[in-house]
Amino acid sequence: MADMATAALVTVVLVHGGFVDGSGWEDVYKILKKDGYNVSIVQNPTSSLADDVAATRRVIAAQNVPVVLVGHSYGGVVITEAGNDPKVVGLVYIAAFAPDEGESVAALIKDPPPGAPVPPILPPQDGYLSLDRAKFAASFAADVDKEKAEFMANSQVPWGVEALNGTIREPAWKTKPSWYLVATDDKMIPPPAQHAMSKRAGSTVVEVNGSHAVYVSKPEAVAGLIRNAAKGVKLAAN
Repeated sequence: MADMATAALVTVVLVHGGFVDGSGWEDVYKILKKDGYNVSIVQNPTSSLADDVAATRRVIAAQNVPVVLVGHSYGGVVITEAGNDPKVVGLVYIAAFAPDEGESVAALIKDPPPGAPVPPILPPQDGYLSLDRAKFAASFAADVDKEKAEFMANSQVPWGVEALNGTIREPAWKTKPSWYLVATDDKMIPPPAQHAMSKRAGSTVVEVNGSHAVYVSKPEAVAGLIRNAAKGVKLAAN
């Protein structure tokens, strides 16, 4: 069981990435709530980085204790900017982008290394992107229950090209402690890229055998890292 005293001192805010919504965090949410944490989930419009940062900041503003801010995939870009809020005391990246100043998702994925898997992103429609439904499970959620992966494919949230191109003004990881979960079987963000970004950010890193949707398939491991981050920021504050 988590340290209940720690749970009372921080709140966890979960931020989803592109093509999905906040409901994918349900199992992580349940585990952390059972451990006594106050947990809030941001529903990003995923229309633009500015809109998603604003949505995240509204949730942060509603908290009355320090925040551990968690982002999956593109949600890592959102927390890198929104994490500058003074209430945020730690950042947790789950198979996520952790961009530097002036970087965007578009910049980070522009030159994939030879042999790296290429996400099956379809050409934009009306300024929004989606993944090929037939290839969604293999690329995004290979270790998720087949029916759930199919549901995720068929309930995709269109991802705005503006969000993809949104650049970071001030990376919060430069001034705040961070933790990073590398998903070793990720076919969306290559694990070597995850390692490179986490190293640059100076994150505490764990590796988990999981797909890009590791927060769905391995919620215990994801919740475990968030708990460690909560304890880490508490210790740092003491």
